[in-house]
Amino acid sequence: MDRREFIKGVTAFAALGALGSVGISCGQASENGSEKSTQNAIGPITRRPHKGGPFSTPLLGFGMMRLPEGGSGIDRKKASAMVERALAAGLNYFDTAYMYHGGESEKFIGQALASHPRESYLLTDKLPAWELNSRREMEETFDEQLRRTRAGYFDFYFIHWLNDGNWEHAQKLGAYEFIKEKQRQGLVRRVGFSYHGGPECLDRIASSAEWDLAQVQLNFRDWDSASHTLYETLTRRGIPVSVMGPLGGGTLASISRDAEAILRKAAPEASTASWMFRFIGSLPNVQVVLSGMSTMEQLEDNIRTFTDFRPLTDEERSVLRQAAEAANWKRTGSSKCTGCRYCMPCPAGVMIPDVFRAYNRYREGGDRSRFTTEYAALPAKGRADACVDCKACLSKCPQKIEIPRHLREIVAELNG
Repeated sequence: MDRREFIKGVTAFAALGALGSVGISCGQASENGSEKSTQNAIGPITRRPHKGGPFSTPLLGFGMMRLPEGGSGIDRKKASAMVERALAAGLNYFDTAYMYHGGESEKFIGQALASHPRESYLLTDKLPAWELNSRREMEETFDEQLRRTRAGYFDFYFIHWLNDGNWEHAQKLGAYEFIKEKQRQGLVRRVGFSYHGGPECLDRIASSAEWDLAQVQLNFRDWDSASHTLYETLTRRGIPVSVMGPLGGGTLASISRDAEAILRKAAPEASTASWMFRFIGSLPNVQVVLSGMSTMEQLEDNIRTFTDFRPLTDEERSVLRQAAEAANWKRTGSSKCTGCRYCMPCPAGVMIPDVFRAYNRYREGGDRSRFTTEYAALPAKGRADACVDCKACLSKCPQKIEIPRHLREIVAELNG
């Protein structure tokens, strides 16, 4: 199924999942496993029921990987204000992980939510199984996450960053069995995984056990190359989808001028990002769409998009097709970069995500002048030609990008 075929047919199904917020409670498992409604969760943001019963999540989720930063890490004042605004809007699903913001993400969200009743929010965290080697290390990591987040339990708990190699390691480690035990103890409500890889391994993982949620990368640009296969694999297995990277690491929030002009003509008040979110949100098996928001402006724009969420109409799908054709996206070796920053810090000081972001925007939009200006603004040691080919970044990249090679290609193009 290509992008054109998909967006022609998806609206007929999207209405099944795009439920309004009125009358749908968050739902939270109590200690004995039963569900109870959440009084504080009702807000304008559209919610979707989970397959497990009278339980729902907001269609928009708050990713805790790209929080606003100040001179010494997370800008807690700004980030806390964003959390409060999100909760007031009914956005009460928060997604964090052990290494986000160098471990500070879990601590921050624990502090930010401490004054709110535990049943008023949903918290997802993840087990970094790939860097653990024993049951004792899993226990220590899990306990540390509970301390950091002050949560008492996790609403969803994932095996983090699975692919062929990491899944094999997780199986040997007994990661799934470990999480299921925590579920029996009442410390985990629902079990899932996050995935970075191809459809074959995904299908093996999906069919290997019972999963309540799976987190994969889906976005409009990549729909006909990878995203739709991942989505269809999970849908076929009956596993709801948590979407990461709906804006391709932010690159789809700002596309070529010609493409943006087409979207603005159709909807002058709508942001480019809102079109991309609505494409993903129109998928009926999508449980939650994560957005790693760094500013209050981004949060407000997303709240507008997901309030009384509207799946794309036939006319809007046609407009989006026109914009995609005008964008004439040129795929590059580095275009899979989502800006996750797992590759950082670089031993040589190269600002890898910043270099790739500027270059990919140029390759997709064609504005070389903007690229050279943004590139020149980087400190000398942060540019592509500072790479010493140490390859320390290769094992850290969940997208398996050959980072040193693509940095050399960027240098060659700049010097060409």
